[in-house]
Order: sequence, then structure tokens, then C-alpha cells
Amino acid sequence: MDGPGTVLLAVSLLTLLAPLTEGRAAGWPLWTWLALAAFPFAATAFYLVERRADRLGRTPLVPPSLFRLTSLRRGLVMILPFSIGFSGFMFVIAVALQEGARLGPTAAGLALSPMAVVFFAVSLAGPRLVTRYGTRVVTVGGLIQGVGVALLALSVWRGWPDPDWPLLLTGVAVAGGGQALQLPIVFRIVLSEVPPARAGVGSGVMITTQQSALALGVTTLGSLFLGLVPVLGMRDALVTTLLVQLAGVGLTVGLSLRLPRVVG
Repeated sequence: MDGPGTVLLAVSLLTLLAPLTEGRAAGWPLWTWLALAAFPFAATAFYLVERRADRLGRTPLVPPSLFRLTSLRRGLVMILPFSIGFSGFMFVIAVALQEGARLGPTAAGLALSPMAVVFFAVSLAGPRLVTRYGTRVVTVGGLIQGVGVALLALSVWRGWPDPDWPLLLTGVAVAGGGQALQLPIVFRIVLSEVPPARAGVGSGVMITTQQSALALGVTTLGSLFLGLVPVLGMRDALVTTLLVQLAGVGLTVGLSLRLPRVVG
């Protein structure tokens, strides 16, 4: 067990995520700013401890030497904006559909079901597609997701609190298909060069990165949306947040161009 590394990673994540999650609702008290100020020091200490353990031949929680692997490094960089956008969208759209469109929790959940159904169906074809076309499938998936998010923004802009439901459901489904051509394949890319002896560590690094980014998505895009609602109203706040997510999708498309063309 890497005790020091585990404690420092926990402190790093806590000092970053706790103030971002609770700060707005609490009115940004002093402790939130102190925690954010402590984050870079905790993160630096974590890196130094892990680097020393790695050099001594121990088993650190996050071996810095793993990041020498190009596929892992570039895949993790792509997971960040993807996960931030996904979790932020799921939080914001759930709030908007229930508080703005006045749907109940069940109806709001069903409105997102096309995303899950299409994601499941398209992801089954992902391995065959990447075998045939390489990692450019990820780029195409990002473009498709961008079209879906744009359709969602258009449906909200055309009518709120009664959006263009056929257009909205189409956008949700298209976005789900685009996501299915990205996430499972990026996971495969991240782990493609990790030595079998370090497969567990590599998987842990990948999932920790994803989960941390999911939390950041709720805090950042969620805070943006909730902060804009009193100023712009629900419709314009939602459209603005969707456009910010669309910019994040554009970033993932750009990052996908740097992925290895072929993955094992």
C-alpha cells in the first residue's frame, strides 16, 4: 500500500473538489479559498512522493513513469474535457427539464433515454470500426456528438419552456451515438501500451481521472448554468451552457487528431 501517496491524493482531490462543489451554495466562505490555495501544494507534494517511490522501485499509487506512454498520456488528456462535458450536461439538463420545463423526475429521465439506447447500440460496433478505420473513429464520434449538442441548443432556443421535443430527442440520440464512438475506444487507447504487470495501476489512474473530471463537470458547468439563470433566464442560460459544452466537444475533436492512428 502506498500510504503517503493515498493520503496526498485524497487531500489533493478534496481541496480542489470540495470548495468547487460547495462554494457557490455556501457563499464562498474563507475555507473554500483556503482549500483552493492549498490544492497546488498538496498536488505538488503528491507528485514528488510518487516520483521518489517510482525511482526507488516501489509501487506508487500513480507511477509518474506511466505518463511516458504516449497513448496513456494523450488518452487521459482527452478524457478530461469529455467527462467534464458529459457530467455537466447530465446535471444541467436534469435541472432544466424539471425546474424549467416542469417535467417530473421520471419524464425527465425518459427524455434522456434515447442517449442511453443509442450509446449502447453504437458502442457494440465500436471495436469493429476501430479495427477497420483506426482511431479516426474517435474524431468522427466527436463531430457527431457536436451535431447532437447543437441540435439540443437549437431545440431549446426555438421554444422554452416547451422545447421542440422531436428535435431535442433527436439531438440527445445523436449525441449519445457520438459519445459511444469516443469513450470506450479512448479507454482502450489509454491502456493499450500499459505493461500487463501494471494493468491494475493503469486502470486506476484512468478511472480516477475520469471520476475527478466528472465531478469537475458538475461543479463548473453546473455553477455556470445556475449562475446565469437569474441573469439571463432559464432558456438563455441553458443555451449558453450547451454552447460552452459544444466548445469542449471541439476541444476533444482537436485532441483526438493527436491520438495514435492504430490501437492494439
